[in-house]
Amino acid sequence: MATLVLVRHATTAATGKRLGGWTPDVHLDDAGIAQAQATAERLAVLPVTAVYASPLDRTQETAKIVAKPHGLRVRTRRGIGEVDYGEWTDKPLGQLRRRKQWASIQATPSRVTFPGGESIRGAQQRAVDVTEALATEHADETIVLVSHADVIKAIVAHHLAMPLDAFQRLVISPASATVLHLPATGHPVLSRCNDTGPFPKEAGRP
Repeated sequence: MATLVLVRHATTAATGKRLGGWTPDVHLDDAGIAQAQATAERLAVLPVTAVYASPLDRTQETAKIVAKPHGLRVRTRRGIGEVDYGEWTDKPLGQLRRRKQWASIQATPSRVTFPGGESIRGAQQRAVDVTEALATEHADETIVLVSHADVIKAIVAHHLAMPLDAFQRLVISPASATVLHLPATGHPVLSRCNDTGPFPKEAGRP
């Protein structure tokens, strides 16, 4: 059984203010660096054998901090990158909330494709494909995947057999850890979600 620790990147100056998406050159702020270091300390007790991250700067920086206690290099997987928000990328959230499509994103995200970007359903599929492939590659190991809030919520929704239209009911905070156990056969198990507290050594086991 593979154990996947899904970590959201730590904060940047734009977190909670803008819809970052695939905006380049967005780096962790001072608070984010401290968050990532705290997460690295919490996860240091786990027998992590590999650390993967989205290609974006904020996830790469978080992943490098998390990987350091384990002496691991960060491996990049585009499939766990942020949703491509197209024309909405890097727009202020306050402005986007006034658009008609915002209500659909909250209520029926499975039907949403961002103008000039991708659908949330498509983003979920590519991210789930990565988790399935890595669970096979790292059977009986514990690995870390550093990604983004919407992507992690979509991954969790899939593996818990939740409709994608319910994924907005999940909360994934910056630098939080969510632990999924994916067996070769049988149903997945979620043992921690949006966790920002101490990790006992047994947290890596279902």
